[in-house]
Order: sequence, then structure tokens, then C-alpha cells
Amino acid sequence: MNWTVYLSGEIHSDWRQKIMQGAKDYGLAITFTSAVTEHEASDAAGDVLGKEENGFWRDHQSSKVNAIRTKNMIQKCDIAIIRFGDKYKQWNAAFDAGYCAALGKPYITLHAEDIIHPLKEVDAAAMAWAQTPEQVVELLKYVTSDS
Repeated sequence: MNWTVYLSGEIHSDWRQKIMQGAKDYGLAITFTSAVTEHEASDAAGDVLGKEENGFWRDHQSSKVNAIRTKNMIQKCDIAIIRFGDKYKQWNAAFDAGYCAALGKPYITLHAEDIIHPLKEVDAAAMAWAQTPEQVVELLKYVTSDS
């Protein structure tokens, strides 16, 4: 079976690449999907519909366009990995976790120990909490194995 894993959350570090490389190194049958990770492109996703000068409405318009991709990829994934970094608040990641929970999609959270408290509800619905991309790879190796 080929698994589809959706990678959600923080875009300012190489955690996605570490997970994808680790899965490749193990030869895992996984297809990875993700939201657009180029910040400027994501912010401008709705600009094709008309340049909006008001920041609120520009963000609103672009978030809806981005949601087309995000909703479809989450609905189609077998499992999601949701990363919360320490530099920015990833409200979008928390929303993705809630969407996964509402759909009954299993997800793994990936974050440092120092933000356990603010993520307690998100972690409570997760199937696992990992602190490193390497732990995520080991979990993926286990759950996707045929034995």
C-alpha cells in the first residue's frame, strides 16, 4: 500500500525535508503532500481575483484559495503530520489539526516540549506527539510496515 502523508505547519525550518529524506532512506511507500510553503506565494494566492488593498480582505481572499488545496489534501491523506515551531504561532496548523480531528483523520503533532500546555487540546486528539522529525520517520516506518 502506498500511503499519503500530509505535512502541515511551520515553514521556516527543514523538518519537511528531514521527514521526506528519512522515509526515502527507509524505502517507505509514502507520497508526501503539503500546503504551499513559499510564504509570499501563499499570501498572494487570491491576488489573481483582483488586487485587494485592505490587508484583512487580501488575507481573507488568499486563505480561501489556499483552503481549496488544504482541504482536498487533508481529505485525501492517510495521516497528517502537524508541526508547530517556536518562532511563530501557527494558527493554520492548529486549524488543520482540528479539521483532521473533525474528519477522523489520524495525525501526529511535532513540537518541542515547551509548548505542550498551549497545545494540550490539539495533542489530546493526536495519535502521537513527536519532538523530532526522526521520531516521525520511525513512527511512519512502523505504521506503514506490512508486518
